[in-house]
Amino acid sequence: LPGLHADPNIVAFGGTYYLYTTTDGFDGWSGTKFSVWSSNNLVDWTDRGVILDLGKDVSWAESRAWAPTIAERDGKYFFYYCAEAKIGVATADSPTGPFTDSGKVLIAANPDGSGQAIDPAVFTDDDGQAYLYWGNGSAWVVPLGEDMVSYEASKARQIKGLDDFREGLFVVRRKGVYHLMYSIDDTGSTNYRVGYATSDSPYGPFTSRGVVLKKDPSQGILGTGHNSLLRVPGTDDWYIAYHRFAIPGGDGTHRETTIDRAEFGRDGLLRPVTPTLSGVRPRRIPR
Repeated sequence: LPGLHADPNIVAFGGTYYLYTTTDGFDGWSGTKFSVWSSNNLVDWTDRGVILDLGKDVSWAESRAWAPTIAERDGKYFFYYCAEAKIGVATADSPTGPFTDSGKVLIAANPDGSGQAIDPAVFTDDDGQAYLYWGNGSAWVVPLGEDMVSYEASKARQIKGLDDFREGLFVVRRKGVYHLMYSIDDTGSTNYRVGYATSDSPYGPFTSRGVVLKKDPSQGILGTGHNSLLRVPGTDDWYIAYHRFAIPGGDGTHRETTIDRAEFGRDGLLRPVTPTLSGVRPRRIPR
């Protein structure tokens, strides 16, 4: 994407791809705005504008707009986001908004008191059950209610088996296996990277599978992390969206969003991703 955008969540709704991002370029990650972009081929992206602005649109938070995610249920769109190191949710009748905040915090802290309650990711299983993943310092999951905005706190579970976990959880299911990706190190580090683990349950425990995305200094690609993964509907073609230090001259608060191809091997595991500067070939959603 042109400009400074981080923490991308890539999805397909109907015949359109969407990228939901944090607006970047602020000291201390103090930005207030979330944006959405749309595309019909994964290459040519249209800026659809700001869909939520803290303070203006959110009564309980003024700053630190981080790491959004989105899910659809029965024609309604649920936008989960970080603000003030807490998680909130806003709703809309369209993937481009306008979004209306719930008016209250959804998750205020990690159940064990560690780290921060940030970086939400929603995964909807084949049976329709949706799960909310989140965490910094420790990783958590809880099943969401049918309304997508309620949950039983007693059902929250800490996720085990993630080597060097820091933040940025994201989950997909493929051929009965749950594939979980997460970020290692600090987003301000050139060595920010994506770890990978698998399980036969959305709760885990997970088996660590190493690192699947890391920097490539030979190309000037640094700080690769906070990813999301997209399956092109109706296919087994996959793409990974993530942020990296902006090129040229970027750092941990000046980051850009990019997309590369992701592939699964014959063993069913996600192969290490090769970060590129050229991006992906156009890919339309099959009709």
